Amino acid sequence: MTPSHPLETRNEFIARHVGPREAELGAMLETLGYASLEALTDAVVPPGIRLEKPLPLDEGLGEAEALAELHAIATRNRVLTSCIGQGYYGTHTPAPILRNLLENPAWYTAYTPYQPEISQGRLEALLNFQTLVSDLTGLPVANASLLDEATAAAEAMTFCRRLSKNRASNRFFASRRCHPQTLDLLRTRAAPLGIEVVVDDELALNDPSTFFGALLQYPASHGDIHDYREWIERLHAANALVAVATDLLALTLLTPPGEFGADVAIGSAQRFGVPLGFGGPHAAFFATREAFKRDIPGRLVGVSVDRHGQPALRLAMQTREQHIRREKATSNICTAQVLLANMASMYAVYHGPQGLKVIARRVHRLTAILAAGLRELGHTVEQQHFFDSLSLASGNDTAVLLDRAREEEINLREIDDQHLGIALDETSTPALVQRLWAVFAHDGQRLPDFAALADTPDALPAGLLRHTPFLEHPVFNRYHSETELMRYLRRLADKDLALDRAMIPLGSCTMKLNAASEMLPITWREFTGLHPFAPAEQSEGYRQLTAELEALLCTVSGYDAVSLQPNAGSQGEYAGLLAIRAYHESRGEPQRDLCLIPASAHGTNPATASMAGMQVLVVACDASGNVDIDDLRAKAEAHHQRLAALMITYPSTHGVFETGIREICEIVHQHGGQVYIDGANLNAMVGLCAPGRFGGDVSHFNLHKTFCIPHGGGGPGVGPIGVKAHLAPFLPGHRCLERRDGAVSAAPYGSASILPISWMYLKMMGGEGLTRASQVAILNANYIARRLAPHYPVLYTGSHGLVAHECILDLRPLKDSSGISVDDVAKRLIDFGFHAPTMSFPVPGTLMIEPTESESKAELDRFCEAMIRIREEIAAVERGDLDAEDNPLKNAPHTAAELAGDWPHPYERRQAVYPVAQLAEHKYWPPVARVDNVYGDRNLVCSCPPVEAYQ
Repeated sequence: MTPSHPLETRNEFIARHVGPREAELGAMLETLGYASLEALTDAVVPPGIRLEKPLPLDEGLGEAEALAELHAIATRNRVLTSCIGQGYYGTHTPAPILRNLLENPAWYTAYTPYQPEISQGRLEALLNFQTLVSDLTGLPVANASLLDEATAAAEAMTFCRRLSKNRASNRFFASRRCHPQTLDLLRTRAAPLGIEVVVDDELALNDPSTFFGALLQYPASHGDIHDYREWIERLHAANALVAVATDLLALTLLTPPGEFGADVAIGSAQRFGVPLGFGGPHAAFFATREAFKRDIPGRLVGVSVDRHGQPALRLAMQTREQHIRREKATSNICTAQVLLANMASMYAVYHGPQGLKVIARRVHRLTAILAAGLRELGHTVEQQHFFDSLSLASGNDTAVLLDRAREEEINLREIDDQHLGIALDETSTPALVQRLWAVFAHDGQRLPDFAALADTPDALPAGLLRHTPFLEHPVFNRYHSETELMRYLRRLADKDLALDRAMIPLGSCTMKLNAASEMLPITWREFTGLHPFAPAEQSEGYRQLTAELEALLCTVSGYDAVSLQPNAGSQGEYAGLLAIRAYHESRGEPQRDLCLIPASAHGTNPATASMAGMQVLVVACDASGNVDIDDLRAKAEAHHQRLAALMITYPSTHGVFETGIREICEIVHQHGGQVYIDGANLNAMVGLCAPGRFGGDVSHFNLHKTFCIPHGGGGPGVGPIGVKAHLAPFLPGHRCLERRDGAVSAAPYGSASILPISWMYLKMMGGEGLTRASQVAILNANYIARRLAPHYPVLYTGSHGLVAHECILDLRPLKDSSGISVDDVAKRLIDFGFHAPTMSFPVPGTLMIEPTESESKAELDRFCEAMIRIREEIAAVERGDLDAEDNPLKNAPHTAAELAGDWPHPYERRQAVYPVAQLAEHKYWPPVARVDNVYGDRNLVCSCPPVEAYQ
């Protein structure tokens, strides 16, 4: 906003976030026939739900002001040396990875690689991640990451139940040696599914026959290393499957789980260069046997070929994914932690197998020396065999020792009031070992001599030492200098099309500006260096940040309470339905288990309802794409005793503000149900209407959409939920919070280290800026719809022929008239330098376009001109001027290699690669031609080729 006085502070951010300038806004409004943004808003948003007053938020801060205020909050965090462990470890993020990947918009603004031709760089990085996990775990198939270790363990539990031959059992065994946060999340996930989680000592278990599966921790949470081979054989004999939670760094020295019988290996890749960040985001992993590859949860990168027979990567077997399988899905997770998985993969690329072993050896040697010195001081170390973690029987001295350690700026793990834990990591030093000895020494006691203990024997069990080589592939053995790694990362980024190159017009996905000033704080040590289980008094800055962010989200959404714990939109949905389920049970109505879901809903919705133990009943949509209110009323009345919830997206997935939303909510409430409003499309509502005020009981908010956390190539995401007051007691708990049960993520605040991004956005935009962003998002979508309507039918519109923040173009008639499919149009857009809009969702054969408020009129026009030119090419096919099979659309995208070779096509090279003149100035060249999906699924390869392939 422009200051009225020269000494007033100027908020430059709003104008930098919102793409169109004032003159451009006027031109677009004139195209639509409206005099102002307010007049357009009045025509789009139903008057019955419009906010009567502006958002009661402070005026937006300038970038420098916001950064200064946030830094003051950050300094309230007290970052001590963490020896807590428990799945979270200090690590050094190599500077070239920090600068060239984490801080590089070519990596963090990229979208999920559903369009493989423009995603080869991040797909290769993910293939490296899968190879890293597969090699270290000894299991042949690994996925492209999951949300956190505890979530991966829960996925392993349901995976075992689905595939175990012990089908009569509903009991799952979990070792008491697992991380406590993992056990908590297992209990949360198990309850709605009728699974009984039995936590016990596996070494004392006599009869495993009653379990369909089991989870072990290797090394154990307290540090012990046990040989599980015989125990796993007994479980297999009882037709149970076995999952092992493990540590990738330890596996550079220890026998991998796949070699001693594990069916699944899960864990976190956090210590491979990803900061603690108060709990996240971090990339979890999931690996399994070849026989189970089609049931692995999450995404899977596979090797295929393009139309020229050249190797090309893609997401494999996408028909497994929840958004396609809906209520038949085995998981609702539709995302990964791609940015963090890529960091971990590049950490392995940079260090290579020998470098990783050096790090692991050093960590273990320090731990062995530490243990020897503690024994010399008279303490009881409970482990005979360990890698990096120890537990001590500290007895009545526990509290005193914890305090003494904190005085030395060290956090130990408080196991219970009689036991302490110590974990070392990559950042540990001999000086830290000596400081720890000083903490544990009695008054006047002489400290051990580090040099004298330097030859202390290893404490790794001889029978479990690793003998299998790993990471022999050239990619892990070449890029060990900073120069080489920098160039490798640049080559991969150059293969991809991200938001730093062009508009990404994905409907439902809101690919907007991730401002540099929002991203800066995520690398501050005060945010990155804190362990999620550090004492509360050390995280006062985070507590202030989260409290303020929760209050801001309440204000913009109309809800009374917010939980920031869910670390993805899918997890937010799940937490919301669990809150509804618990609410009904608290009222003595546990029979309410039916969830009504409109046919147009996001694919996660039915999958989530199924995971929450609810049955799904689909509500029809009318010809205009709105919820069929008569069908809703009939089904609510027919099932009024069982009705638990309605899940509805607003504005609708069809891109329309449905005028009957209040009536829809009232019908559900009249029949005893709760209304879950999916917040995926909140970008059209902030400052204009609020789901908590027009009938919603709970919503999740995609911070990676509306509130500017970047997609990172397919994750991280954050999906907090807002609830009305009556559901607040049922928000997710955590053992580190006042309410301990109901955790949905491993850490109490989920992916806490990226919450500063959304805090910065909300603080800089203020109420006026947030409202303007919503209005311009609506304007941009309607401008595109109006410009393209003469060329492609707009499938759904609301009152006055307008859409909300996105529009759906119907390409089905063109398929009939020309043979050109929605896929052909999507691939042809690559030749114009654009990512395709969302394909065939929510209606097959359509494109759903969402421009967001961040795009300028020039970029919107460039996209429209590309779509119009493509329509002209389709018309040429219809007339017979272009061959029906050999034309620029069917052959798109076109590569530079194809252009330089013999040209077999009847159309000119220039038409193929320079269909509009401005591309001569700036051209994105796809690295591969159209990828063969069928070949990739029939010939599934999900890791780097074996070393023999390079010889």
